[in-house]
Amino acid sequence: MLTLNTVIFTSEMLTLRKKGSAVHGAEFGHLPDNITVLEGESVTLRCRINEEVTHKAWLNRSNILFTGTDKWSLDKRVTLVNSNNSDFSVHIDKVQVSDEGPYTCTFQANNKPRIAHVYLIVQVPARIVNISTDVFVNEGENVNLFCLAVGRPEPTVTWKDQKYGLVSEGEFLDITEIKRQQAEDYECITHNGVAPPDQHKVKVTVNYPPTITDMKNLPAHLGKTAILRCEAMAVPPASFEWYHDDHRPVESDNTLRIKNEKTRSLLLFTNVTEKHFGNYTCFASNRLGASNASMLLFRPGAIQGRASGLRSGFSVALSVWISLSAAVLFKV
Repeated sequence: MLTLNTVIFTSEMLTLRKKGSAVHGAEFGHLPDNITVLEGESVTLRCRINEEVTHKAWLNRSNILFTGTDKWSLDKRVTLVNSNNSDFSVHIDKVQVSDEGPYTCTFQANNKPRIAHVYLIVQVPARIVNISTDVFVNEGENVNLFCLAVGRPEPTVTWKDQKYGLVSEGEFLDITEIKRQQAEDYECITHNGVAPPDQHKVKVTVNYPPTITDMKNLPAHLGKTAILRCEAMAVPPASFEWYHDDHRPVESDNTLRIKNEKTRSLLLFTNVTEKHFGNYTCFASNRLGASNASMLLFRPGAIQGRASGLRSGFSVALSVWISLSAAVLFKV
């Protein structure tokens, strides 16, 4: 049972809490109770009394909101819900961060002042407000990502490596001398326990020169079809050129077709003739550099006789590659 000098505060809030009113007892002289509400929601502050009063008022800090039924506040969001001998309540619509702070219900009963306090806490879900744009760097350079977030209470910020699941705490993520294997999406996650986390990804692209990964000698029969393949990993994708024994660029004709794809180039022989046998050099390049490799198209059983030709062809091809590399780098 309530004593005559007791004031009760209740909150009716549309928050993440369970439905219903939370009751906060505030006996005179005790520390204030807290009421928590999300930004944008509404709250009712109830001051319940059980004795005859002559004067009563609501204050926010030192600002008077109401004296009896007279409204002093100019804020249209603040209204008086009840004003009688048992309930003196105010309602705040669409709560803002600036509404946070102490509220005081005061009244006079039996010629004695009565006062009680409640502290309104306004929470704001964590939100990312600024983050790095997608990044393009060359292999070996340093990468610096940032992710700035706001919220009440203060949110945590975490960077997550999508490929390996590694986690880094804090607003900034620094990668020293980045490698091509580290090219991926990096996700920033911010959370403060008020609402589901806010998250955003930054794509990091790492540029690097071509590396030829698949070149094999190939036996071929006269009058049959054959395919020479040249695989090259590069960012941006490589451009391909082919050279034959005499080191002239290979061009398509009615017996030979060049098919360039994103990561490879194919030499498609539709009708192998004697002139097609020999050493072929694949040259792959982008603005960061170049790479080459040689392979042999040979008649079955004739590979041993072509070995010396392969070596000499590769040596000349290497000198051609060096000249072409210099030309490419000079253009860059």
